Amino acid sequence: MKRFNKSVLKKSLLALALTSFPSVWAASTAITNATIYTATEQGVLENATVVFENGMITAINPTSVNADIKIDAKGQILTPGFIGSMNQLGLVEVGAVSRSRDAGFKKADITFDPSLAFNPKSSLIPYARKGGITRDVIVPSGGESIFAGLASVVDLSGDFDSVKTSKVAVLVNLGSESKGSRAHTLTQLIDKLEGQQKKLKKSKSAKKDKKDKKDKKDPSKEEKILTALLKGEKPLIIRASRAQELLQLIKLKKQFSLNLIIADAGDAVVVKEQLAKANIPLIISAMDNLPDSFDSLNASLNNAGILEKAGVTVGLTISGDSSHNLYQLRFDAGNAVSNGMSKSGAIKALSANIANMFGINAGEIAIGKAADLSLWSADPFELSSNVQTLWIGGEKVTTDSRQDKLRERYMKQSDMPEAYSK
Repeated sequence: MKRFNKSVLKKSLLALALTSFPSVWAASTAITNATIYTATEQGVLENATVVFENGMITAINPTSVNADIKIDAKGQILTPGFIGSMNQLGLVEVGAVSRSRDAGFKKADITFDPSLAFNPKSSLIPYARKGGITRDVIVPSGGESIFAGLASVVDLSGDFDSVKTSKVAVLVNLGSESKGSRAHTLTQLIDKLEGQQKKLKKSKSAKKDKKDKKDKKDPSKEEKILTALLKGEKPLIIRASRAQELLQLIKLKKQFSLNLIIADAGDAVVVKEQLAKANIPLIISAMDNLPDSFDSLNASLNNAGILEKAGVTVGLTISGDSSHNLYQLRFDAGNAVSNGMSKSGAIKALSANIANMFGINAGEIAIGKAADLSLWSADPFELSSNVQTLWIGGEKVTTDSRQDKLRERYMKQSDMPEAYSK
């Protein structure tokens, strides 16, 4: 009987482990000689190195580089993967086709979670990746209630487990998006929060009195969500634009100790000092240049830069049909830079600021953060630049989109009809 060679056996077992358990034995990657926009206090690092393994960033500028894969960036720009927000990506395919829309319905309320219908195979997702987008905060369009429903965080890997955190925030439509009186809408919101406050106080008092637990009812889904809002565990996103509305929301945050985020905020520059003092972050469009209603008379291309200088935390999103146009987010940020916003501030507005608002462990090139990274051919805010390589959770993903395939199909040189295949 032949004796086993222990060395050969050991190598065979290691090879089997590497192929059978790729997530455990994931190769480490080092990107060297890069111009890194960290989106942290470190700012921009020249000729820098970042190392990531098992989906996480493990080192920045280590004294020695020890990695399975080494990529020489040759001075190219490396940014965190950008994060979209306030859209229905993966919840809508064709806006005019009702069966492809899952973001809202008439009876939607605070418990409505559209992420259950999120489609990671949507053709819009690869197109968004071409703009350096690696994650997204999807929101419901809602229904008749002031509560549109629950927001969720997804990645754009295209995998079936792309919903990373569901129910991360609650969306309320207070401004021009809502129907009826703003006063009534705000009163409804206050009544809901005050009602839940009273229930919590009553429950706390009952515990002290040691009343029979058998009589205690389990809280409803709505009550659990309202409690999370009151404890600051879940952000409350409110769409509002008028300066007066924004001042009322500052009072609302103080009254209930809310983790408040304001979206749209067309008149924010009028009350920028108050918003900065109240530490309320905003999600705005950098391209709102002219008033489209009486709610945004102060819309201007300068607003993002003005708010940044005032100390307001700004996140950028796409106005209008952002689900289909998320790719252009970087161009909107470039316009914000040309109109007064700092370049580092614009990078943060697409990454770290959104990540911090929603508790996403990404958006920064820092040790311990998810390896969502984009290596650019040139300045990411320039029209002529493009994504050279994109990583989501340390995995390289393609930036080929349906548009690319159509271009190749109809540019193909052949004697046969366009895109003919046997």
